[in-house]
Amino acid sequence: MSSQIIPYNKQNINSQDIKAVNQAVKSKFLTQGPKNELFCNEISKFTKSKYSLVLNSATSALHVACLSLNLRKNDYLWTSSNTFISSATAGVHCGAKIDLIDIDLDTGNLSVLDLEKKLVFAKKKNCLPKILVVVHFAGIPCDMKRIFQLSRKYKFKIIEDASHALGSIYYNMSIGNCKYSDICIFSFHPIKSITTFEGGAITTNSKKIYTLSKLLSNHGIVKNSDKNRRWLYDQKLLGFNFRLSDVSCALGISQIKRIKKFIKKRNDIAKFYNKHLKNLPLKLPNINKNILSSYHLYVISFNENKRDNFFQFMLKNKIQLQYHYIPLYKHTFFQKHFKFKKNNFKNMEYYYKHSVSLPIYFDLKKQDLIKIVRLTKQYLKK
Repeated sequence: MSSQIIPYNKQNINSQDIKAVNQAVKSKFLTQGPKNELFCNEISKFTKSKYSLVLNSATSALHVACLSLNLRKNDYLWTSSNTFISSATAGVHCGAKIDLIDIDLDTGNLSVLDLEKKLVFAKKKNCLPKILVVVHFAGIPCDMKRIFQLSRKYKFKIIEDASHALGSIYYNMSIGNCKYSDICIFSFHPIKSITTFEGGAITTNSKKIYTLSKLLSNHGIVKNSDKNRRWLYDQKLLGFNFRLSDVSCALGISQIKRIKKFIKKRNDIAKFYNKHLKNLPLKLPNINKNILSSYHLYVISFNENKRDNFFQFMLKNKIQLQYHYIPLYKHTFFQKHFKFKKNNFKNMEYYYKHSVSLPIYFDLKKQDLIKIVRLTKQYLKK
């Protein structure tokens, strides 16, 4: 067996990826060239969305998504308590107030029941959200149809934070097709479904949202369409430099060709874990038969307070685990600027104290999986 540390996640780069990047580096365009549009087309084709836009990170994509939906100072943005900080800070950058939703213990996703209760209360207090950022945690799609029905009733917009979920399927629909949302965003960080080094994307079916998002991500500049006056440009609004380079897009185009293979391997690993860990005192991912998870993460939960000791035990045996996530309300920034009460997040509190992510990635070897399962069983017998 390998003496090297088994990471909890890692990218897969092959010779075709390297060739694609080398060709892009040697081309006339390192940025603002043809690869960007080609990559956008591939994303729209894969997700079945009308429009796609690629940016330099998912964090930038979330920020632009909020701005394109006209999120302003003192508006409310709600999101899951179980997510990376960008799901909420995108709203903070717009001057919005942030509120959080407790989670469902089966999936780690936001609890639709808690969401509905909060909406009823917020309507009475006249503080309904303008935007709900729905996080498909670990690659498991949220119940988008139910959330969409609530959005119609309570008049809020939906952004899907699908940073974990490129390749996930919800009732035969690819996440990113935006049937039940206004905008969907993806991450192409190295350990996500595919990578562009750093990078992110927006998908939408709204031409208005797409046009505004594209403008915001490129300084707010519109270039002259006249071939003889291409040097002429005009800044229409205050924007950002959130562009993704052609070199990054070249890697993305190469990677997305293998995405179905990537997702299948992650699902095969999850099936292996499910088979060999099912009779242990652990809670395993609970996946609805009508969805396909991209399995960005494979999270287990202990019935007792054994998580931290298990983390250290596995690390001593050269297996790296990870915690997902530190609840947003525990971070210093959110404690300082927002008044969250942890009593409102009982499921999140329990989940965070008991849950840990096992290794799952394309290059994970069978012998490594056997070692992970063997050591997990060994630890639980102690």
